Amino acid sequence: MSPETEPAEQRTAALADEDVFYLKQGEAALNEALKIVESEDGWKLETAENGDVIYSKVLTGNRKVFRLEAELNASPEELHDILFFRMEEIHEWNPSIKRIKVLKHVGRNAMVTHEVSVEMAGNLIGQRDFLNVRYSSKSESCVYFGGAATRMESLPPQPGFVRAEDGPTCIILQPLQDRPDRSRFIWLLNMDIRGWLPQSLVNKALPQAQVDFTKHLRRRLATQHPENKMQMTRLA
Repeated sequence: MSPETEPAEQRTAALADEDVFYLKQGEAALNEALKIVESEDGWKLETAENGDVIYSKVLTGNRKVFRLEAELNASPEELHDILFFRMEEIHEWNPSIKRIKVLKHVGRNAMVTHEVSVEMAGNLIGQRDFLNVRYSSKSESCVYFGGAATRMESLPPQPGFVRAEDGPTCIILQPLQDRPDRSRFIWLLNMDIRGWLPQSLVNKALPQAQVDFTKHLRRRLATQHPENKMQMTRLA
């Protein structure tokens, strides 16, 4: 039976089931990612520069994940707005992203997005596209984002792209105890690039992507906070 001829009640029920699927998937991705972040065993230092630190850990199945910890000159609420609610604007300040489109909103706290990246690691890693469910949650003054690869019948893998897979992944935003206008930024990057690539290349490219993203995010924040521009000049 085509959508045009389905009774309205059946269409509503199907939509509700789809929404529930994405909500549950997003919430489960966040919970699983938080377990990885909060686990204490197996983390090894990758890089430490200008106060930003990246650790790595090998999960079951030989998947290597990366945890970045940094401080940002913005409150969790401001970062929540930039990184979640205004996600489609990220390509305007992050040149590693060609575009992000929200395909579906599920309430206020979840969405399905399609993302296209540019080449990575000196063009050795070609363009990827990602189809993700993204989920946001708040607990007291902290903000949490979770995400994972998902599926959507209307958007199968696209010709010309390798569909990479995220997740479970998360971002944690915590206000600094003495500076609520600043945030501790924790980002678990858990990504399967897919394709035939040396794992050593991938393991170098992913933490570098975290470094680059954080640099571009700081520049974005500096446009809203003129007092940060001096710091950005020193870090450039």
